[in-house]
Amino acid sequence: MTIRIDQLYARLFDHFGPQHWWPGQSPFEVIVGAVLTQNTSWINVRRAIDRLREADLLDPQAMYDLDLDELAELIRPAGYYRLKARRLNNLLALVIEQYGGSLERMFSVDMPSLREALLSVNGVGPQTADSILLYAAEMPSFVVDTYTHRILARHGMIGFDADYHQIKSFFEDTIEPDVARYNEFHALLVRVGHAHCRRKPKCDGCPLEALLPGGEPCTPDF
Repeated sequence: MTIRIDQLYARLFDHFGPQHWWPGQSPFEVIVGAVLTQNTSWINVRRAIDRLREADLLDPQAMYDLDLDELAELIRPAGYYRLKARRLNNLLALVIEQYGGSLERMFSVDMPSLREALLSVNGVGPQTADSILLYAAEMPSFVVDTYTHRILARHGMIGFDADYHQIKSFFEDTIEPDVARYNEFHALLVRVGHAHCRRKPKCDGCPLEALLPGGEPCTPDF
């Protein structure tokens, strides 16, 4: 490893400050947002969630009882709305049928078992499952996304071919389990990724630009 993970965190936090992520008014809203944010911007997700709130549907049972076509139309701003309506319905079925519609009961399950249950839902992948665990259930499960992979690989901390599980393990084996730290670290990685570490990088002004030994540039091959 050419740079340390604590250096990475400190540089990002000093530059951007606290991110106050995830911006949801309730754990259920965070769960809905974790599904809706797949392949779209947060601005569009916010529009869809606002429509659900206006319809008084930010409740597991109320949303589960809604006709699927009506749900799809309400979340249209989030894109892929018919697909996401089905995915939401699949996840709601888990909440209603396995946990009686109670998020408190759902979140009382141990983290490995709950993660397995979430991953068994059609349409819920590792990133969505870990987002629900970290941001809604407040369990120390590190979230990995494309930005995380790209930033670490470009700065020589992991291989470009590392998979989701390897990157997640890299963080969880290095950082003590801590919900607040995992939350802040992931949010900061998203922030610098969105601003600088894109597919075509914008290195000017990036807080990580001079982090490698000797001021070496990152390796933007990903």
